[in-house]
Amino acid sequence: MAAKTTLNAQNLEALGVQRLAELLIELSTGSAAHQRRLRMELAGNHGSAELAREVRKRLSSIARAKTFINWRKVKATKTDLETQRKIIVETIASHDPVDAFELIWQFLAIADRLFERSDDGNGSLMQSFHQAGIDAGNIAKSAKIDADVLAEKVFKAIQRNGYGQFDRLLTAMAPALGHKGLEHVKGLFVDWSKEAREKPAQNDRQIIGWSSVGAIYEDDVYENHKDLTIRIALQEIADVQNDVDAYIAQQPEKTRSAPLVAADIANRLISAGRAEEALAALDNVEAKGWENVPFEWQLARTAALEALARNDEAQAFRWMCFEQSLNEEHLRAYVRRLPDFDDIEAEERAFAYAQAFPDANRGLNFFLRWPSPAQAAKLVLNRSGELDGDYYELMTPAAEMLSTKYPLAATIALRAMIDFTLDSGRSSRYKHAARHLTERKSLANQIEDFGKVRAHQDYLADLQREHGRKSGFWSLAS
Repeated sequence: MAAKTTLNAQNLEALGVQRLAELLIELSTGSAAHQRRLRMELAGNHGSAELAREVRKRLSSIARAKTFINWRKVKATKTDLETQRKIIVETIASHDPVDAFELIWQFLAIADRLFERSDDGNGSLMQSFHQAGIDAGNIAKSAKIDADVLAEKVFKAIQRNGYGQFDRLLTAMAPALGHKGLEHVKGLFVDWSKEAREKPAQNDRQIIGWSSVGAIYEDDVYENHKDLTIRIALQEIADVQNDVDAYIAQQPEKTRSAPLVAADIANRLISAGRAEEALAALDNVEAKGWENVPFEWQLARTAALEALARNDEAQAFRWMCFEQSLNEEHLRAYVRRLPDFDDIEAEERAFAYAQAFPDANRGLNFFLRWPSPAQAAKLVLNRSGELDGDYYELMTPAAEMLSTKYPLAATIALRAMIDFTLDSGRSSRYKHAARHLTERKSLANQIEDFGKVRAHQDYLADLQREHGRKSGFWSLAS
């Protein structure tokens, strides 16, 4: 049984209504956020209309505010936004979806002014607006907003999508728009694309920057942004309508040979049951070799081959991609499709290939990602002279993984980073190198036989002889 002083609903109820009210007044004094929350609760007690009025007032207040929101204030602002959004979605929408839709649209409308005065480096505030876009789609469907009216709203919103707050809004709104609404939105974007460009006289053109080819003009940037906005919107509509040809039509001919674009198109063609066309689109890329194309393109090609029941070709391609890149995902997919026991032989063959791979660091990275500590230790011991101590993003996790069962291999990984730091005079890394030296001293006690590797005291003596004058390092290592 919980103690009587435990903070839970049952114990607090025992204080009585009057005492709880006094405590709430006391705790909310000096906190605008807490006071707003209490006013919201009081408004909700008088019906959704009164609650909607409070939300509307708060959103208007946020829109009018001019104080800069630095990183310290982002959390409080996020909480405020989420409070308003949840009240709209969870309370008002169930009683009056029409009013709730107007409020969620007002919520979305404050994005520009909010981002103009905020530092949303981690995207926390943006998440609230993206979620509000999804909420707007759900509420619009419940409110049965006229499709043409909704289409106009969505079009105008995406036109002013300066911060990306309306990204994927079309997808969220698709159920509420229906076929009629989507066609209306599509028509609005097509009409916008046909509007003649009003290019100002040369003397009136505003220069906003410079590039390697000359001045960057404001009107050119606007037109480029407009063209991109239209293309993305029409592609999104095509996806919603499962119209792969309309999607492809929005991709400029010159970009269809780019590997990522080709993969994007191919995946849609495969989903539409048009694998032959998908394979043709993929094989039309401009690349010097399949080893130079991105992973996404390689995945799309194997998917196209499998969709055509060309499974042996797909497997051969996976293995070739693995050999070129040591990407463990290709090997996993390859092994997963093999009969029992053949997978063990394939894994052993892959390990042998990775051990002899020209770049020892990529081989080590593969064994870390597979993962196989034993194979990683083997590679480190056999190819210690090829390890890149500058690659600390690899050597640090390698040392951590190897330290438990393979202390000698872990020691070599740590030494690679220490040696690089001191040999290159990277004083910014001295503190890390000093920590690595301490770690390898601890590992030395676990090593029974150093073999051809210098023992700890010998290595330390060599460091002092070669780098004894680097006082910044030794002051940290002592």
